[in-house]
Amino acid sequence: QVQLVESGGGLVHAGGSLRLSCTAAGNIFNINTMGWYRQAPGKQRELVATITGGGNANYAGSVKGRFTISVDSVQHSVSLQMSNLQPGDTAVYFCHGGLGVIMEYDVEGPVEYWGQGTQVTVCS
Repeated sequence: QVQLVESGGGLVHAGGSLRLSCTAAGNIFNINTMGWYRQAPGKQRELVATITGGGNANYAGSVKGRFTISVDSVQHSVSLQMSNLQPGDTAVYFCHGGLGVIMEYDVEGPVEYWGQGTQVTVCS
């Protein structure tokens, strides 16, 4: 059983910063990719940033230069440092993982997992 446990989020004024963290718990063999998606009310879930286990990052254009994603392949965790937050960044942020999972006789994956979501609210 694998779970993604998120922390961080909250309420911040425009221009402020927040840090989100997500740790994969369970029989993890490796990280293929981990990342963050977000969903604002009435909108579809969208990619924010992803990163491979080797550290290659990819960002949505709307957050490039403001957000920084990092990965710890030993701790099986990913963090998202968000700076210069704007009201348009308000959403529920979901951690996503494409993980290699240790099964009884072999390794399976990458298998996709989602966190439960954490609210980020930016007020003007």
